[in-house]
Amino acid sequence: MDRDGKSVGDGDHRVHPAVASARAVLFDFDFTLADSSEGVVVCMNHALGRLGHPPAPADAIRRTIGLDLPTALGILAGEEWRSREDEFFEHFVRKADEVMVDSTSFLPGAVRVLRTLRGGGYRVGVVTTKYRHRVEDVLERDGLRGVVDLVVGIDDVPRPKPAPDGLLRAAGMLGIPVGECVFVGDSEVDAMAAEGAGMGFVGVVSGTTGAQVFARYPVRAVLGGVGEVASEM
Repeated sequence: MDRDGKSVGDGDHRVHPAVASARAVLFDFDFTLADSSEGVVVCMNHALGRLGHPPAPADAIRRTIGLDLPTALGILAGEEWRSREDEFFEHFVRKADEVMVDSTSFLPGAVRVLRTLRGGGYRVGVVTTKYRHRVEDVLERDGLRGVVDLVVGIDDVPRPKPAPDGLLRAAGMLGIPVGECVFVGDSEVDAMAAEGAGMGFVGVVSGTTGAQVFARYPVRAVLGGVGEVASEM
């Protein structure tokens, strides 16, 4: 259906069947729509260094992308370092202000998919554990701000994913029932959030989570990447 409740997508064979019947398509950001891993690695190791902790391996940091920063700190440095999570957070954010937008690029097919969905009458949103303004800045940089209806960031909700708060907020802001939304994400916390919200979920394996993990959840489909959500003409 479109903004007035009319059907959309059913006649557009470019849209994947797992998504086509929805009125709104919500996306995770990192490793789903975009890759900011280079910037995340820089910021994580900068913050760890300011705490006096040795740098973490890049691959280990990439596996924490999509988690909230306190959880990532516990994984990378050990739970005993969680007592300094406020310091860690401050150092990470300051560095991210310098490097994150410039180090972020959209994954293959992402821009086309966003434009195709919006052109087909779908409502489009992003639900992320990033600050909202970081995603909005990337969208603005690439001329996509008008393509995405809303961004819900970690600063907009009381609990980050895997809690369903962000997805519920997005559906509420759009005025669309949860059952008529689909969430596309690359990580287990995305699948958990969708399940908790009662929202359809489509997994993509463009991050560090394999299809075998998504098999534990009620997924509509597991795709190779976001480009498969809508095909080219």
